[in-house]
Amino acid sequence: MGTWDIGHFDNDSAADFGGRVDDAEPEKKADVLRTVLMAAAGTDPQDYLDEGEEAVAAAALVAAQCPGGEPVTTPYGPKKPLPPLPADLRPLAVRALDRLTAQNAEPLDLWAEAGAAEQWLTGIAALRAVLAAAPGE
Repeated sequence: MGTWDIGHFDNDSAADFGGRVDDAEPEKKADVLRTVLMAAAGTDPQDYLDEGEEAVAAAALVAAQCPGGEPVTTPYGPKKPLPPLPADLRPLAVRALDRLTAQNAEPLDLWAEAGAAEQWLTGIAALRAVLAAAPGE
């Protein structure tokens, strides 16, 4: 993973994902987010989850539309505005974040190896809190 900072879009995978979101038609943007969130959330906890940066970025985009959510202003995120996202993405994003912070998840392992797991987990916890507090369906 080419990573240059701790932010949700500060790695190659998430930055590329931001471009994919931009490339999608407005009515398909939610589907792009749903696909990566489902991929992370649906991984068996016994299996090793070897990716997840895109799911973190997708969760950040969903959280940005929730009360108390912070807008995604990084130049590595989508450049085009997202339409209002369906509320059912919120609990899905929570499940994805929970999976990414559990055992057998590469992002957590990589941040631990870099000595920044606590800082990364703080950012994930902030996203999760916004998503969990927002109405989900």
